[in-house]
Amino acid sequence: MMAIVNRTPDSFYDQGATWAEDKAFERVATVVEQGAEIVDIGGIKAAPGVEIGEAEERERVVDFVARVREAYPSLVISVDTWRASVGDAVCRAGADVLNDAWGGADPELVDVAAQHDVAIICTHTGGVTPRTRPYRLEYDDVVASAIADTTAYAQRALDAGVARESVVIDPAHDFGKNTFHSLELTRRLGEMVGTGWPVLVSLSNKDFVGETLDRPVGERLLGTLAATAICASAGARIYRVHEVVETRQVVDMAWTIAGRRPPARAIRGLQ
Repeated sequence: MMAIVNRTPDSFYDQGATWAEDKAFERVATVVEQGAEIVDIGGIKAAPGVEIGEAEERERVVDFVARVREAYPSLVISVDTWRASVGDAVCRAGADVLNDAWGGADPELVDVAAQHDVAIICTHTGGVTPRTRPYRLEYDDVVASAIADTTAYAQRALDAGVARESVVIDPAHDFGKNTFHSLELTRRLGEMVGTGWPVLVSLSNKDFVGETLDRPVGERLLGTLAATAICASAGARIYRVHEVVETRQVVDMAWTIAGRRPPARAIRGLQ
């Protein structure tokens, strides 16, 4: 489980609930207690909005990463950034993962990951500019495009010197995609898993869920969990989430049905 921690005043989901540093730190404590193995700290919301420069982004995340690292030495800390300069700063502060949600918009980010021996998440965005919404994007085959782009990005990371076990691919639901694209990626996620790279999915409360079920942001949990079950059955390895406990149960159940995980106990009919 990768739990989302927003250091932003305008997140689409929590609307700034963890903008204050102490509130964000309380969120970290909560998700760690709930069993999250990774926290993903972000300083800029993905949607269009007020321009946030590199200095402001660093101010929002670097010292906070250092604080979390000091408090939780064994916790895996990810930072959601596409900027190499910010990536360098957070790695120096103790980050373990660079989550590039914008598909290699800054080509030097892989060099930063290699320099600091950290992991990198390679996403598919269809080449859109960071913090822009997709508009009438078309793909001959969105899954083929996602596989081609993420595996090419993964290879660039390897060529830069990132360890193979430190590279993850992500179809990036909603990013550079309409709802039909995201549904197709969910339905055929097994094809991405079949590349051999570990797959991360970020499904939590996204617009493709809301549009599918006609539900606003605060009412998308059930739809999110349904999509999660499909991705878990297909073999996704990492889940970027708002709701840790509920997602864990869904993933555990799906993985157990698939034969990848034993039941926590199995005494029925034995005593």
